[in-house]
Amino acid sequence: MKSLKVTLLSVFSLILVAWIGWSFYQAYQPQPIKIQGQIESQQYSISSKVAGRIDKVFVRKGDQVQTGQLIFTLHSPEIEAKLQQAQANKAAAGALAQEAQQGARQQQVQAAKDQWLKAKAATDLREKTYLRVNNLYQDGVVAEQKRDEAKTQWEAAKYTESAAYQMYQMAQEGTRDEEKQAASEKERMAAGAVAEVEAYAQDTQIESWFDGEVSQVLLQSGELAPQGFPVVTVVDREDSWAVFNVREDHLMQFKKGHTFQAFVPALDKNIEFKVTHIAPMGDFATWRSTDSSQGFDLRTFEVEARPTQDQQALRMGMSVAVEL
Repeated sequence: MKSLKVTLLSVFSLILVAWIGWSFYQAYQPQPIKIQGQIESQQYSISSKVAGRIDKVFVRKGDQVQTGQLIFTLHSPEIEAKLQQAQANKAAAGALAQEAQQGARQQQVQAAKDQWLKAKAATDLREKTYLRVNNLYQDGVVAEQKRDEAKTQWEAAKYTESAAYQMYQMAQEGTRDEEKQAASEKERMAAGAVAEVEAYAQDTQIESWFDGEVSQVLLQSGELAPQGFPVVTVVDREDSWAVFNVREDHLMQFKKGHTFQAFVPALDKNIEFKVTHIAPMGDFATWRSTDSSQGFDLRTFEVEARPTQDQQALRMGMSVAVEL
């Protein structure tokens, strides 16, 4: 009986010594390095080029949207008023351009001709009057002053006739080519102004440019939306990747193009990722001091990796763990 106890005690001592030895061995073995990251997804902000009051939002958080789907509308009386002004300016410019192309009316041409004929008749009368007065002056009947007055009136009548004739010719020829071109360009400028305001008016009906899932609705009906302010945010879950902050002494494990396995707790499975982008982080707080014998500090890099296969179950914010 005594020998059995000695044997059991010896066996227990050997097991205890072996366990202590194994514990010490494990304690001095290098521990695996675990790096945790998270899933990021491509996000798009849907906003308007113009400011206005939100009329109606047609989506909610979690809704799936398609490209071209109406997301929200704006109410902007200012744009409607500017559109009316631009359309009125376009109509006025078009009328002026049409007038320039058509030239003077037939009635205006006839009126100019009548004015010329009237001035011509007056010139003929002044000429005859001068000739009579000049004959009387030659006979010594009238003074030289009367003759000079008659001659001056005749000269003035000729100038009036010439001016009337030039106006008649202008009416016949119509608008000059330069004036026609200027009127046409003004019409084009007015049409461009209308197109610009119409483009702004169309931007009060905001459609999605992307497929995805609505993650945020930042403004609701009745609220003012500043120009370019994101009203709805859409996440493209099909465009997701993992982001890790890796110290540079571990960066050799994450070469660009390298693939690795990472565990996603939310999905309870390992997923293969491929390194697609490596960049130093800009914050100097990411520097880490080493021991004085090495004489340098370690910087942290941001590593992006995309799944090698389609993983629609991934969601932004999920944790990803890698063991080196």
